[in-house]
Amino acid sequence: GMGTSNARRLMVVSCLAVLALAAGARRPSVHHAAAPSAAAPAPSNGGVEAKVRGFARADGARFTVGGRPFYPNGFNAYWLMYMASNPGDRSKVLATLDQASRLGATVIRTWAFNDGGSNRPMQITPGVYSEDVFLGLDFVIGEAKKRGLYLILSLANNWGDFGGKKQYVQWAKDQGHNLGSEDDFFTDRHTQRFYMNHIKRVLTRVNNFTGVAYKDEPTIFAWELMNEPRVPSNLSGKTMQAWVALMSSYVKSVDGKHMVEIGLEGFYGDSAPERKRFNPGGNYSAGTDFIGNNRIPTVDFATIHSYPDQW
Repeated sequence: GMGTSNARRLMVVSCLAVLALAAGARRPSVHHAAAPSAAAPAPSNGGVEAKVRGFARADGARFTVGGRPFYPNGFNAYWLMYMASNPGDRSKVLATLDQASRLGATVIRTWAFNDGGSNRPMQITPGVYSEDVFLGLDFVIGEAKKRGLYLILSLANNWGDFGGKKQYVQWAKDQGHNLGSEDDFFTDRHTQRFYMNHIKRVLTRVNNFTGVAYKDEPTIFAWELMNEPRVPSNLSGKTMQAWVALMSSYVKSVDGKHMVEIGLEGFYGDSAPERKRFNPGGNYSAGTDFIGNNRIPTVDFATIHSYPDQW
């Protein structure tokens, strides 16, 4: 179904620094004071010669690095960590990163999750991780850093590929908790705790190749809460709004250096009812609210997923 095709498809991700009207409330409008330190090369730890110039920021309606405008240009490659977790496949990752660099790409979006199942899971069971798979993500980050490529790292999946919210709900059921649908992922305290633990584990991970904790790594452009989150059981959008507010602020509490985005496809909701007719499939919002969700102060920029052949 749509889940599988969406998760596996090569996607062009439109990253828009939107909602400038809320920018003043969200962050200082001037970042130039930090430019000298932000522009300095990151330390070359672990033999990694860093080419990334500093942390990416959303500044009003544009992105900046070291106080200078930054233009994201890149692609989706969900499989980088998965591939790099097998040292024999790392040459394929390097070939992809080399080609991206040659073509002038600046940002690559990829998964920082693979939950449960038997196909090289990252999180085997709640809080139990495969060091081999984590080393794969370490490798991807270190090699992107060498080439001056930024990474958007997505922390979970709405769809069943690589686990998804379905796996988190199953884990809670396995522990004897009474959950109904997959959408309970967004409201149940047990699945919320599992997911927050995953956020903390990933953000505080110290990279074996660079010696730098992920939360301190400028190569990471932004954290994405989830690939294409939807709550079809709550079309008012209130469940999604509460979850985004909670989880984006939690990310910021662990890591104050990186931007956060939601991972939305871009459906209009009740914040712009007159625009809902423009949604693919008519008035359907999938329980999301592009305007309202992205106005949350701990969300730095918006995303749109475009599927011209479907929509």
